[in-house]
Amino acid sequence: MGVSRLDVFYRRLLLTKLFIGGWGKPEDLKRIFEFRKIIGDREKCKSLVPQDYPVYINKTEELADCHVQEGFFISPLEHLVPGILPQEAVKARYKRFQFIVPKRWQKNRPVCIHLAGTGDHFFWRRRTLMARPMIKEAGMASLLLENPYYGYRKPRDQLRSSLKNVSDLFVMGGALILESTVLLRWLEREGYWPLGMTGISMGGYMASLAVTNWPKPIPLIPCLSWSTASSVFTTGVLSKAVNWTQLEKQYAINSRYEEEIIKLLEYCGADSFKMGPKLVTNVDEHFHELSEDHKLSVSQCSRVDGGRDCGGATDGAEHLLSLGNSVGASFETLPTALGGYNAHGTDPAECCRPSLHKESISFMKAVMDECTHMANFSVPVDTSLIVVVQAKEDAYVPRTGVLSLQEIWPGCEVRYLRGGHISAYLFKQNIFRQAIYDAFDRFCVKYPNLH
Repeated sequence: MGVSRLDVFYRRLLLTKLFIGGWGKPEDLKRIFEFRKIIGDREKCKSLVPQDYPVYINKTEELADCHVQEGFFISPLEHLVPGILPQEAVKARYKRFQFIVPKRWQKNRPVCIHLAGTGDHFFWRRRTLMARPMIKEAGMASLLLENPYYGYRKPRDQLRSSLKNVSDLFVMGGALILESTVLLRWLEREGYWPLGMTGISMGGYMASLAVTNWPKPIPLIPCLSWSTASSVFTTGVLSKAVNWTQLEKQYAINSRYEEEIIKLLEYCGADSFKMGPKLVTNVDEHFHELSEDHKLSVSQCSRVDGGRDCGGATDGAEHLLSLGNSVGASFETLPTALGGYNAHGTDPAECCRPSLHKESISFMKAVMDECTHMANFSVPVDTSLIVVVQAKEDAYVPRTGVLSLQEIWPGCEVRYLRGGHISAYLFKQNIFRQAIYDAFDRFCVKYPNLH
């Protein structure tokens, strides 16, 4: 099955880069990986969030068919790993979530928690495309949680949705696991039932991680997500938005990533970074897809003043590296172009070693699998309540070369849509909602007295 042309075209329209700050501080990564060992084991997490963790409602608005409540609480991650969250995420006290409740319930008092996908700031998109239709179609309430690094919780120095550091994605995941537990327990105390979780794209990953930590059967509907985020940033079209220039430079300069961080990585499944040849093959295929014309233009740039006279770029080395990463330039052209790094006191031998890009990709896969691979977390209590919705031609979330969710969660259902990631997001919201209703119905039939 090929990939969606719309996915590829849409990615090319996005000019911002991901992870412009690099991998994140080595000491932060160490703390995150140590905490992952705890949060990846459901038994170890039972007492992390108190049953009566405080949640506050500070605003209620009445609409034609529903009540919209806004509330807040302090993220438990701030207590468990102090200082790891940006202050904006900790202090966003007054609009951390929206709770959209129908004026009239059709049956029971069901609530689905929706986690935000990439670029989904604030609440309007989820409220309009999912929550309001769900009230009309099924009388189901929705709770919309604002992700750390998004909306009211976005750091001031972050450009739009582009996370500054790779570690930010892991912090977001750890926070959302704990915050989802807070909200599920609060909803239970308030008498709502049944409860479930969903999300689209990145929101689907985060909802999946959250459910691995919940100690009871619960409907889970991850849409347009898969078993790990590693393929998204190494072989998917979003890998072209990654600032490999900064990541490679940081990896080469700071030996702690290679000497200390990599030793903390525990995931060793059949699709892990330790299965190096398969990953390298995929990377090489990714490079060879690109045209000889682009390779020629890169080679020409590398020969002009150390790469400085290349399309008016202010930093020839950085410009050339970004071109090399996006169009597959051979590594033989890079040493000449990197001459400009000497002015910054960087060892050119380290920054120019031919294997650096592949090493960085391998390291990216390793750290992503450590913190996002579902096989590194507990299996949900009842996998028959999981309905996964995937796009057959998804270029953002590659499924090749990684374990499938059916292998990790035997008994889950996977539904495939025709088309790619973008077309499914734009035009298949009704199918996502139907999957939610089906999972909730399945839960009610199987566990009619579990409340």
